Amino acid sequence: MVRNMKMSFGVSLALVFLLGLSIGNARTLDQIITAGEIRVGINVNFPPLGFFNEKNEIVGFEPEFAAAVAKKLGVKLQIVQVSSPDRIPFVTSDKVDFVMGALTRNPERGKMVDFTFPVNTEVLGVVTTEKRPYKNYKDFNRSDITFVQVRGTTPVPFIEKNLPKAKLLLLDNYPDAIRAIAQGRGDAILDVIEFILAPMEANKGIKWRIVETPVSTDYDCLGVSKGNGTLKNWLNIVIFELHSDGTIEELWKKYFGRPMIQKVHWSDWF
Repeated sequence: MVRNMKMSFGVSLALVFLLGLSIGNARTLDQIITAGEIRVGINVNFPPLGFFNEKNEIVGFEPEFAAAVAKKLGVKLQIVQVSSPDRIPFVTSDKVDFVMGALTRNPERGKMVDFTFPVNTEVLGVVTTEKRPYKNYKDFNRSDITFVQVRGTTPVPFIEKNLPKAKLLLLDNYPDAIRAIAQGRGDAILDVIEFILAPMEANKGIKWRIVETPVSTDYDCLGVSKGNGTLKNWLNIVIFELHSDGTIEELWKKYFGRPMIQKVHWSDWF
C-alpha cells in the first residue's frame, strides 16, 4: 500500500497523541541519575543491531552501546522493546529516555524529537535477486517492480518520491520483508545494506544481489524528548568519547563482522 510522506508523518503524529504527549515530563539527566536507571528503546527484532540470543538474552550492537552509556552515567540499563513505527511515540510519551532502533535523522522526525550526534552511518542501497539484473536503483522505477519495505522507515517516502512507478508492500520487520522477497511476493528492498545481511543469510536458497550503485549515506542518532537539553548534551559528550576511543567501531565489527562502510566524520555532526 503506497503512502506518501505527509501521511506517514501524520500517522506518527497520531501515535504520539494516542500514547500521550508529555514532553514536559521527560526526565532530565539529574532525574535519571537519581532514579539510578536509564530507559533505552531498542528494536529487538533487528539483528545484528538488536536480537535475542540462544539464552533469550537481548544482545546486539545497540544493547552493548546502551550498556556503555549506562556505565558512563553510573546507572542501570533498562531496555524497552520498540518497533520502527513506535520509536518516536515512546520518546514523546516518556516511556524511554532515549531511543535507538536505527533512528535516522530527518526534518520530519526533528519536529517531534531532538537528535544527538550520529552514532553510526547507514549506506542505503537496493537488494534484489538474480531475476532483476539492474545495476542502478533508478532502474527499479517500473510498474512491474514491487518493493517490500518496513513500515515507519525512511526508505518508504524516498521510494514514493523517487521511484513512483514501483509498487510498495509494507510489512512490520526486516525478516518478514526479506522472506516475502524470497517467496516471490516482491522484487527488492531498498534499505541499509548492513541491516539486511542477517535476514538475507537466513534465506540461503536465494541468489541475492546487491545493486552496484548505492543510493545515499544516512546517519543514525539517539532520539530524545524535545527540549531535554541536559540529557542530549551529556549524550553528545559520551558519543564523542565512544567514537574517539574506538568503542563504537569495535562493537560494529563484533556484530557486523566488518568495519562500518562509511565512518562518521567530525563534519557529519550537523
